[in-house]
Amino acid sequence: MTTGLPFDDFRTLIETLPGPDDAAVAVVRKRDSMLTKPPGALGRLEEIVEWLAAWTGRSQPQVTRPLVAVFAGNHGVTAKGVSPYPSSVTAQMVENFAAGGAAINQICIANDLGLKIFDLALEYPTADITEDAAMDEKTCAATMAFGMESIAGGTDLLCIGEMGIGNTTIAAAIFHALYGGAAEDWVGPGTGSDREGMKRKADAVRAAVALHGSHLKDPLEVLRRLGGREVAAMVGAILATRVEKIPVIIDGYVATAAAAILHTANPEAIDHCLIGHVSAEPGHHKVLERLGKKPLLDLGMRLGEGTGAALAAGIVKAAALCHSGMATFEQAGISNRD
Repeated sequence: MTTGLPFDDFRTLIETLPGPDDAAVAVVRKRDSMLTKPPGALGRLEEIVEWLAAWTGRSQPQVTRPLVAVFAGNHGVTAKGVSPYPSSVTAQMVENFAAGGAAINQICIANDLGLKIFDLALEYPTADITEDAAMDEKTCAATMAFGMESIAGGTDLLCIGEMGIGNTTIAAAIFHALYGGAAEDWVGPGTGSDREGMKRKADAVRAAVALHGSHLKDPLEVLRRLGGREVAAMVGAILATRVEKIPVIIDGYVATAAAAILHTANPEAIDHCLIGHVSAEPGHHKVLERLGKKPLLDLGMRLGEGTGAALAAGIVKAAALCHSGMATFEQAGISNRD
């Protein structure tokens, strides 16, 4: 039935996403068998090249225009004392990104990555999720559409990250709604909450999921009721990359909330995504188990900003270069095994 509601087009898109290019993967495997190394000697790097081939459709995958997209949003729930920092820090950090002074700037320089920062109406925080839906359907859908436009300038590998005071509370509420358990299962220290702060976070997550409980069987409703603008934009970006044959590296706990929304709607919707790292947020391990994803890195990081994804992008770039640049046994004049 056609309703004309803002989410309708997204529901159709999520149900009809294109699949992998198996022919490109077969070509990659054939070349890999001829390279000057024992079979499987590069471990996950070989898997990464196959993944690039599958989701770009290129039998000689390259990464020449990698991009980190950081989406920034503010949240009404910060009024409940869920973060030791005020919401004004979000805008201040966006200014720091623009000035080149954040960790993500340095990692992008080190790995030769492009960087775009998206300010999502920071002066208008989403509603306090313990009292109302974060967004109405029209606002949420428009923000998803905005996220889809983040790749408009062109990229062949998108790293997705975020910035937003209070957004680990938002992510915890999403995971609690999607996966159940206790609120405490999904709440962590975030930007440095003490014991009392974590109790306030758990109380807020519990109250929000209870308030919206009858509407949370639909993942897009979970998104609009409990999510933030940065999460909605990341959902849109993940969808757009799938359609445009662009592989994605997801950052940490909050970015994974966007992936979890889509995975719940369609378990194949994030097959084109790698998880860059496992966050020090304790709930992240549990989420990745639910998603069936193995992170590339485990460095004890919990900064956000796309930092873990950007570090992982260096590994993905190296994997592609190893595959394309290594000589075959024949080219190098080296005897292969019989």
